[in-house]
Amino acid sequence: MSTMRAGLLLAAMTGLFLAAGYMIGAEQGMAIAFVMALGMNAFAYWNSDKMVLSMYGAKPVDRASAPQFHALIERLAARAQIPMPKVYIIDNPQPNAFATGRNPEHAAVAATTGLLNMLSEREVAGVMAHELAHVKNRDTLVMTITATLAGAIGMLANFAMFAGRGNRNAPLGALGGLLVMILAPLAAMLVQFAISRTREYGADHAGAAISGDPEALASALAKIEQGARAVPNHDAEANPATAHLFIINPLHGRGADSLFSTHPSTANRIAKLRAMAGTSMAGYAAPARRKGPWG
Repeated sequence: MSTMRAGLLLAAMTGLFLAAGYMIGAEQGMAIAFVMALGMNAFAYWNSDKMVLSMYGAKPVDRASAPQFHALIERLAARAQIPMPKVYIIDNPQPNAFATGRNPEHAAVAATTGLLNMLSEREVAGVMAHELAHVKNRDTLVMTITATLAGAIGMLANFAMFAGRGNRNAPLGALGGLLVMILAPLAAMLVQFAISRTREYGADHAGAAISGDPEALASALAKIEQGARAVPNHDAEANPATAHLFIINPLHGRGADSLFSTHPSTANRIAKLRAMAGTSMAGYAAPARRKGPWG
């Protein structure tokens, strides 16, 4: 059901893009918008992981450079029954993490130094299991393409007023361009947020199953939320369209579970995880506690 809902929301985003093109340039504008949508989706499909990792200066690590962290991801990937993703660390004091990539065979997970320094090994395992759940559910592709289309709609909106005046065949003329300029970015933002919030709850549940320790993820979310409010993430502020990829919204000035929030309320997520902690996790066991870089 979650996958179907995300597919419908993506279809709505594409339809919005085509509608904006039609309002600006009638049939010709819609045709151009359709070609642009195809091109941007194809570009996002093949290059989403490289784009996002580059934005945040993520550095690849392996068994030699980060043995404990790399081994943790290996164990969790095996439990999730997915291929081992590429592993990255971001030199950023804000505690946070994200996953990216077009499919489980071409995925990457990244954690900030702030997260590794602040959380216990058990909590880090809960966070990274959440990110691997995004990979397993193919959320990363959906969310990256959504961000790409949202950016493209914003670009159309910037062009809308000029194009509306210049094209006599455009519906409603300049008024149509004005409506696109005002309403299209707002609608795109709402669809983007709806997709993100839907997938976060699903990844919390699946990630807790992978790690076998929902309480650890709940504890980690509380710490990350507090850390993200206290420590700014300047790279995220410069690239706000990627904020929904993180486990906790990295931007300041965000609302909690409001219409315009990229993530569900952290308190609601924690409550759901703690409810899970009281139920049996058949087929899973909490990972053994190990000494490592987290103490």
